[in-house]
Amino acid sequence: MLVTLAAETLIDEIRADLSPVRDQLLTHAYVAAVEEGLIQLEQLRPFAREQHAIISSDLRSVAHLVSRFGPDVFLDVLGGEHAALQALGTFATALELTAADLEAYEPLPGAHAYAAYMAWLGAYGSDAEVAAAYLVNFPAWGESCARLSRALTGRYGLTPDQVRFFDLFAEPDGGFEENARRVIAAGLERGVSERRIRRAARLLQGYELMYWDTLLGELQR
Repeated sequence: MLVTLAAETLIDEIRADLSPVRDQLLTHAYVAAVEEGLIQLEQLRPFAREQHAIISSDLRSVAHLVSRFGPDVFLDVLGGEHAALQALGTFATALELTAADLEAYEPLPGAHAYAAYMAWLGAYGSDAEVAAAYLVNFPAWGESCARLSRALTGRYGLTPDQVRFFDLFAEPDGGFEENARRVIAAGLERGVSERRIRRAARLLQGYELMYWDTLLGELQR
């Protein structure tokens, strides 16, 4: 399906409305602290543990999206989540965390809200809502991961293999945006409300910010 003017306009408006949140994400003090070498490597353990909880949940959520809507858009996302979970194990090992450490961890509510909402979207959201939420969220998350990868290799001496987790997200999927735009256009044509699409993007991006705020709060305790 062609991307309609209504879909293009909606996407542009969502991005404009959420640009203040994007700016907060791209200037977040947690990422800046890693870039400036202000924290010890072992202080990144909560990040790894939270990501293990999030991605383990997101794998199930995205698998459910594939079962509901087919492979055209979300199968590649599922493959990316699986690859990220494998790469996360290597990063965790660099932090002297074992698989048992990751499994035993109890996630913090503020950090896990993103995954909880993704589970809701996986079960109840339309494909258009999810596509819009990802379309807004992926670039900001990817930029944060790119910055962390550079800092962890440049300041902390980690190897490329040890930061592969971050690089997987930092590398944009060139085909995802166009596919997501088509899904949003088709959703609007089917009658999915603009309000629901806007809400999904706003909430997921807000939960992303909550994730970083929660990790920063743990650093400052």
